[in-house]
Amino acid sequence: MEPKYYVIFNVSELDKIDFEQVFETSIETVRKSVDGTLTFVKYKDEAMPSSVVSLETKVGPYSHTEILEILSTEEWTPIPPVH
Repeated sequence: MEPKYYVIFNVSELDKIDFEQVFETSIETVRKSVDGTLTFVKYKDEAMPSSVVSLETKVGPYSHTEILEILSTEEWTPIPPVH
């Protein structure tokens, strides 16, 4: 299985992404942080796609294991209310 790489960035830069270069399909289908300010894209080659390189707010790249840890935090996964 080919390794995948992940980059987190501000939602305000989503229009810079060429969705032909990443696994996500559109602005409407990306996952966002709980507060709606961050998102991420996944790509397969170690070389970062040019549209991802152009992002000014990018953080990463992260491995699959690293992104799973990040996405399990309160910033990315809402805490269910206690009844």
